[in-house]
Amino acid sequence: MVALLAGALLVALWTAAHYGLSDDRRYLLPTPLAVLEALGANAPVLARATCNTLEGALLGFGLALAFGGLAALVLSLSPLVRAGLSPYLMLLQLTPVPVLAPLFVLWAGPGLRSVALITFLVCFFPLVVNTTQGLVSTDRQLVELFRMCRASRWQEIWRLRVPAALPYFFTGLRIAAILAPIGAVIGDYSAGSSAGDGGGLGFQALIYSSQAKYPALFAVVAITGALGFLFSGGVLLLSRLALGHWHESYARRDV
Repeated sequence: MVALLAGALLVALWTAAHYGLSDDRRYLLPTPLAVLEALGANAPVLARATCNTLEGALLGFGLALAFGGLAALVLSLSPLVRAGLSPYLMLLQLTPVPVLAPLFVLWAGPGLRSVALITFLVCFFPLVVNTTQGLVSTDRQLVELFRMCRASRWQEIWRLRVPAALPYFFTGLRIAAILAPIGAVIGDYSAGSSAGDGGGLGFQALIYSSQAKYPALFAVVAITGALGFLFSGGVLLLSRLALGHWHESYARRDV
């Protein structure tokens, strides 16, 4: 109910802002109704573009999940490993995507593969950082107990550190899930291709911007936000299934 009221207030403020602009500038901020009309008028094109963007986002997100978890395990093995590799991971994250996009196009070609690589790059770092932090933050007393019981290194990792790191992992996964559609749209914008109807939302945003179709451009923004909610909601559901029956944060209903 609160969310619906907040949404209604946002729509009202948006509409008021539109009519508060001068007549020659109102086109810069179309009304919510105009955005809905543009969404309906461009539904076939936007639906196809959404599917293409979703494919790139899912592929890049899946790659980040697989390689991010593996990288976190490697980084958690030793402080020396973390000290040696962390600066390079940070350098990779700090490099602007528009700088790397032409390289991805050269290596993988324009289209889905480059979009997936850009999405992977955007999602990878928060997943690695959070998961690594969870793996190295395990309760010290439990670690000592495992070692007193002569547990092997892998038993300590898989039966103690990995379960203890799951809340951190899902926090990083939710951040990555929110970033995945954004990364895919950036990838479409920077390295996408319309060959074979392969253009995504970023590619459509370029077209609508060049044609001054601002309501349709806002429709692209709305769809991207909806994809972010979809990804985040899926991860939240998964985290509830994995943690809801034992982790204290769910028992306190903090999430």
